[in-house]
Amino acid sequence: MARFSNLSLIFLSSLGVLLADRFSKLMVIEFIDLPTIGRVEIVPPFLNFVMAWNRGVNFGIGAGGPETMRWILAALAVAISIGLGWWAMRRNKRSISIAAGVVIGGALGNAWDRVQYGAVADFLNMSCCGVENPYAFNIADSAIFLGAVTIAIKA
Repeated sequence: MARFSNLSLIFLSSLGVLLADRFSKLMVIEFIDLPTIGRVEIVPPFLNFVMAWNRGVNFGIGAGGPETMRWILAALAVAISIGLGWWAMRRNKRSISIAAGVVIGGALGNAWDRVQYGAVADFLNMSCCGVENPYAFNIADSAIFLGAVTIAIKA
């Protein structure tokens, strides 16, 4: 197995997440046209595509802010990504490098949405057992969560 440097691991894992996130959003926004359709049941009632535009942070907190907030949040995501990448390289641990790359890829995917659409495109909705989940998320959100949990465990 080839040995990758920590920088390569960060780059490759972030690129993988960013490409998966961009592809999924291209499919649901442009191909399926979820913004017009609004909802598609994939595996009822467990998995649905539900279009939601998040202008704030987690769970829409701060969504009512000024238009400049989208640029501030996008710039903040880029700045945090640079800082996280720098920190992960200094840790010199493969699992941390990969997890940091996963977080960075997710953060950059959501930042891309803010620049392109003015809001983060959320579309995955999981409900179960008669409980209707009102929130939607995306691949980038999942990557950020999983990468952060991995960092917390491995750091």
